[in-house]
Amino acid sequence: MAVTIPKSQTTVVVVAAGMLALIATGAYAEAGLRQAVAVLIGGVAGLSLYHASFGFTAAWRRIVTERRGAGLRAQFVLILLTSAISFPLIAWGAQFGWPTGGFVFPFGVAAALGAFMFGVGMQLGGGCGSGTLFTAGGGSTRMMITLAAFVLGSVLATAHLHLWGQLPKLPAVSLIREFGPHGAFLLTALVLGAFALATIRIERNAHGELAAPGSTGSFVTGPWSPMLGAVMLALVGIATFIVVGRPWGITSAFALWGGKIFHAVGIPVDTWPYWTWQRGALENSVLRDTTSVMDFGVILGAMIAAALAGRFAPLWRLSRRDLLTAIAGGLLMGYGARLAYGCNIGAYLGGLVSGSLHGWLWLLFGFAGSLFGTRLRLRLGMG
Repeated sequence: MAVTIPKSQTTVVVVAAGMLALIATGAYAEAGLRQAVAVLIGGVAGLSLYHASFGFTAAWRRIVTERRGAGLRAQFVLILLTSAISFPLIAWGAQFGWPTGGFVFPFGVAAALGAFMFGVGMQLGGGCGSGTLFTAGGGSTRMMITLAAFVLGSVLATAHLHLWGQLPKLPAVSLIREFGPHGAFLLTALVLGAFALATIRIERNAHGELAAPGSTGSFVTGPWSPMLGAVMLALVGIATFIVVGRPWGITSAFALWGGKIFHAVGIPVDTWPYWTWQRGALENSVLRDTTSVMDFGVILGAMIAAALAGRFAPLWRLSRRDLLTAIAGGLLMGYGARLAYGCNIGAYLGGLVSGSLHGWLWLLFGFAGSLFGTRLRLRLGMG
């Protein structure tokens, strides 16, 4: 079947694709082929996130407000599909000339508070780390404001991170080291399977039956079902492990963008402890930062997807409530993400597909924050 795209939307596709190619070319010149491929992986992520409307925020909210769990189950599929490849890569990749590292961090008071803050912020802001990027790229002016506040909150957190780091914390625990890749995968599958069964029970008790699975339209123009989105994003995550050598991340780039802006206007961020060990990142081209170029890819990939779907049409009028909640949500997410090792992608997804205990603890406190944020949304009349 031929795909018909309005002329105005075709222009957006061409411009966004051209920008994606320029960034990939610049990344290649700065850091080589892997960096250029990382840009394209980000582009696929953005297109997949948009076409599947794959956000963590709405899925966490719907299980609370509507008693619907399809979004959560799609997330669990994404985690398991990625872990099936990432766990063996982390355990044995170096033996075959493919060294791969995971995100395995200690989790303590600061991380718990940060994850809770992030959960609240994503409900007020209307998206998580990846959700903010793909909806901003898809033309949401409100999410562009959320993104700007996200960047500001991220860089402000770097001023205090050394102080937060002094609070008590648990040691880093790797399930892969403790149980091996097969044991870690089995344990992850059992826990996620139990969660999935719980969502099924909640949904059936509330509605009598499960909602019909979302249908998939054209692969090019969308929309995609959540499960197709999960499969495509699993491919993104696996490709990131193979090409970059670590899990997919989002929010460390936001701190870098904010740091560069502060540095450019004369704020001495290079004297802050967080930046003393990475002054080169402040001074080098942003195209040398892999997370940044992948984020650029997500934004442009989502822009292409929105135009292919005929839905790229930014609205410039925002209510006062929309503006204030976007700013508050972005600041909370930015600050919280730095305390908690990242967002739903870098900390929750990245932690779980690395076999790290901190990913499970992030989920616990992040979901608690999301629950609080959902109640706050209802009080504010946000639905």
